[in-house]
Amino acid sequence: MRRVGLLAWLMVVLMTLGLPALAQQEPPTPYATLADLLENEQSRDELITRLRELANGETTAATAEASATAAEPSLARRVAETTSQVAGDLGNQFGQVVETLSDLATGQPDTPVDVGTMLSATFNLVLVIIATLALFFAFRRLARGGFTRLSQWSLANGGPPPVLRLLTAVAIAATLDVLVVALAYLGGNLIATFLIGEAGELSTRASLFLNAFLVIELLKAALRMLFASHYEGLRLLPISAAEASYWNRWIARLIGLAGYGLLVAVPLINVYLAPALGQAAGTLIMLGAFIYAVTVVLKNRPKLRHALEAAAEKTSFTATRISLGLFARTWHILAILYFLVVLLLTLLRPEDALPFVLIATLKTLVVAGLGMLLSSLLTQTIGRHITLSEELRHKLPLLETRLNAYVPNALRVIRAVILVAVILLVLNAWGAFDLAAWYASEAGRGLVGKLVSVAVILTVAAGVWLALASLIEHRLNPETGGGEPSARAKTLLALFRNALAIALITLTVMIVLAEIGINIGPLIAGAGVLGLAIGFGAQKLVQDIITGIFIQVENAMNTGDVVTVGGITGTAERLSIRSVGIRDLNGTYHLIPFSSVDTVSNYMREFGYHVGEYGIAYRESIDEAIIALREAFDELAESEEYRMDILAPLEVAGVTALADSSVNIRVRIKATPGNQWAVGRAYNRLVKLHFDAKGIEIPFPHTTMYFGQDKTGSAPPANLRIMQQNFTIDGSPAGQPKAQDSHTDDRYDPRAKPNPESKGDFDED
Repeated sequence: MRRVGLLAWLMVVLMTLGLPALAQQEPPTPYATLADLLENEQSRDELITRLRELANGETTAATAEASATAAEPSLARRVAETTSQVAGDLGNQFGQVVETLSDLATGQPDTPVDVGTMLSATFNLVLVIIATLALFFAFRRLARGGFTRLSQWSLANGGPPPVLRLLTAVAIAATLDVLVVALAYLGGNLIATFLIGEAGELSTRASLFLNAFLVIELLKAALRMLFASHYEGLRLLPISAAEASYWNRWIARLIGLAGYGLLVAVPLINVYLAPALGQAAGTLIMLGAFIYAVTVVLKNRPKLRHALEAAAEKTSFTATRISLGLFARTWHILAILYFLVVLLLTLLRPEDALPFVLIATLKTLVVAGLGMLLSSLLTQTIGRHITLSEELRHKLPLLETRLNAYVPNALRVIRAVILVAVILLVLNAWGAFDLAAWYASEAGRGLVGKLVSVAVILTVAAGVWLALASLIEHRLNPETGGGEPSARAKTLLALFRNALAIALITLTVMIVLAEIGINIGPLIAGAGVLGLAIGFGAQKLVQDIITGIFIQVENAMNTGDVVTVGGITGTAERLSIRSVGIRDLNGTYHLIPFSSVDTVSNYMREFGYHVGEYGIAYRESIDEAIIALREAFDELAESEEYRMDILAPLEVAGVTALADSSVNIRVRIKATPGNQWAVGRAYNRLVKLHFDAKGIEIPFPHTTMYFGQDKTGSAPPANLRIMQQNFTIDGSPAGQPKAQDSHTDDRYDPRAKPNPESKGDFDED
């Protein structure tokens, strides 16, 4: 570009310097001309001088531009310059108004005023205004029934949710309201064109009014969507009818004053009187509207502040409560700033200020309204408890709890995003922030893309966790997962759920960090080093976990099993990946880490045996004793309480030992796991009863007393006390069989019960 510019300047210089000499010659080529000029010493010097001047001028301009760019005025200076400009414009307008009024008073205006034409035009305009407003009120009266029915339907119970009914009713009512305005506008155009003034021609005055009517009534229709003072079911703002009527009337009056004044009165004054008077009238109208608006704002400041603070106290969300509290304290400042900006724009840019303000205000109202509606929908969704169907709640009992924990938090994040989007769109509407340019930039696209990616990642991770956790709970549910799960299944599934949660959180965090541009390589390396250090420093813990994993995988024991672990026998009450808790017979609770477990003895696998050894006296018949044992088993197998616990017939191993005082016979009963001890206790009872019935003696310890003797072989006397019994004639105890032979031992039997009615003792030498 610089070379092209230099060549252009060079051609201009050549034409300037060589024009007198070449005036009477045929136009040579540029190269020939340049050669001729360079050969001439004087021309060459002039060319060099001119080129240096051009170079110095270009450098000075670049320096000045850089200085201007670097030294931008401060905010205070810009405010001062703007204030000075406004004051200067007001002074100029005042001078022009005085001059124009003086000319009108002296009868020497620049453009003479035709009073008759002005009166006729005013009369025609009044007719157009009356006709248009009459049509508008007539159409509004016809549509009143539709508004009433829509309001009643919105307030009725049943059907769609209240917010959806309200939005639907407001949308239909707004469409009907816009249709009324459009019909009145069309009717006014037809009347102004064919009935008033020259037929078939729409005057400029009527066009100004009709266009202003269309814009202003559409703005009022938007206000009626928010306030709807006569129809409670069509009111978007949650305020009373009196408050809605007050604010609707005040804002509509302000819009009418500024709109009709700037769009109708000012252009007519410019045409029929003087542009200076029109500009001054516009300024007075905006100053009056500003003073009126500020007065109303300050008058209602305490009332609206208390209402907003009361609304903030009712809400249960912290962010909403803080936002409403802050807005309650600053709403009047924001309103006054808005009206001040409108006033300044009207004064500084009178030619395009009003359209810009109207469009920016309309965009602000639309964006803020949509944001409030979406926020209201989300608030109702957050505040509403999510309820699943009975069948789904029966299958997945914890899914409803998880949804009520996750969904409100997600909706709160969406509300925050909506708030940020509303702020950006409002700033973009007023020109304070170029949203399209920012999004077109690399930084804007990158930020939006990263936020969307993070949201998608978090949503997918939450969905995966909900699906897998619900599947695990379905398997653990005894009513839907195929029956009561075993303790092993409970432990393994709980372990898998915890491991899944840790893995999913770790992966999600890593992916999110990588997506937002953070290098996760050092984090992964640091995590590996930390894991290695933990592994070396906690070898016992690692051994506990590894042994626990293998115990669970091999199904060595489950919760509720009777086991012997680490020398402790009892019931396994708690089983984790690191340790087992055992309650012994005495009720003592033992916590045993798996690193100290070498052997696991489980008494609850498939079946169990009651192994019993029963001793009989040497004089008893072994076969008779075995018969008694089988009879006792048969009686046990026929009982209602224990027959379901016995899995096989009695196993008689035979004589296992010829002990010092007994002959031992071993039997074994196969029973269901965990019931072998109860079966054994019941069988022992029956064995005792059957042995007693058959007179089979179960040996017990005897005591032999030796009184000693002297050298002559005589023994010292022994004092004996013998408990008397009832004897028969032959001398045997009553109720006992007679002695079979003369060798029967009539020794005292300690198991015999004494007769309490016969007492006596004697001494025997």
